[in-house]
Amino acid sequence: MADTVRRQAPFPQQRACDADPPRLVSYVLPVFNEEAGIRRFHEELTAAVSARPEYDFEFVYVNDGSDDGSLAQLHEMAEHDPRVRVVDFSRNFGHQIAITAGLDHATGDAVIIMDTDLQDPPKVSLELIDTWADGAEIVSARRRTRRDTAFKRLTAHTYYRVLRRCADVEIPVDTGDFRLLDRRAAEELRGFRERSRFIRGMVASMGFRHAEVLFDRDERVAGETKYPMRKMLRLAADGVTSFSTAPLKLITRMGFVSLALAMLGITYAVALRVFFPAITVSGWTMLMVAMLFLGGVQMLSLGVIGSYIGRIYSEVQQRPLYIVRKVIRHDQD
Repeated sequence: MADTVRRQAPFPQQRACDADPPRLVSYVLPVFNEEAGIRRFHEELTAAVSARPEYDFEFVYVNDGSDDGSLAQLHEMAEHDPRVRVVDFSRNFGHQIAITAGLDHATGDAVIIMDTDLQDPPKVSLELIDTWADGAEIVSARRRTRRDTAFKRLTAHTYYRVLRRCADVEIPVDTGDFRLLDRRAAEELRGFRERSRFIRGMVASMGFRHAEVLFDRDERVAGETKYPMRKMLRLAADGVTSFSTAPLKLITRMGFVSLALAMLGITYAVALRVFFPAITVSGWTMLMVAMLFLGGVQMLSLGVIGSYIGRIYSEVQQRPLYIVRKVIRHDQD
């Protein structure tokens, strides 16, 4: 009964009379070398949304510089489905930038971000829509289980919890980019134009009414993962440096620890000299250990500081986030 009452009394911005047109839901779908599975994904997605005839849908595919047959298949899909729009990049700009371009081109009352490898089940997106209809402005799909290697599950579990403790905003754990944004939230997110992007953190920083939907993440149906270890580490670093100054604070703590150890070493050397002058102490081993330790701390500190300075340098260049070669659409307009 409570659910029935809640559906009959939506938030004011969602009230609509019978004469109003159906609300539009946009799907933002980044694509990079998904030739083997993109057609199957589109078939399952269109089959899923057919269960919600009360909404209109558009599918914004962003071709992120694919060098296989993905673009040709997207062309064909656009020819046969007027709801499909293809944003074709001039080169590969990365997953987070592709999501940004999709948001820039989406026109719906709500926007759903999801990958096209079928690890995010299209049917779960309907639950996001239902939760949005009940009044939530941001709906995140939280992974209850995931069919990945034990190493990836462990590192992801650890990373999200460490990030949550370090970050200046509360970032939901076990959630990726699979989520729904209300039109207002999507418009606010479009205003975030930094180059080193960690979208799940940006979404968390905006606030709004937030809800979660639990789901079981499936295996990739075809092709290889587009997030190897190198890209995962880069995304993890972007998440930390975008929403936390903990690495800089850690440098200060390491400096105090190094100073304390150096004082202990000095005390030890002076004590030997004053109280045990007969003992021959070469000091070579201790000297090398101290030099190597302090040198390592200094290099690590410079690396962390360099990461933040590099982000500043990249931002002040003010280069475009992406370049679109063309937008493909075969509707009546």
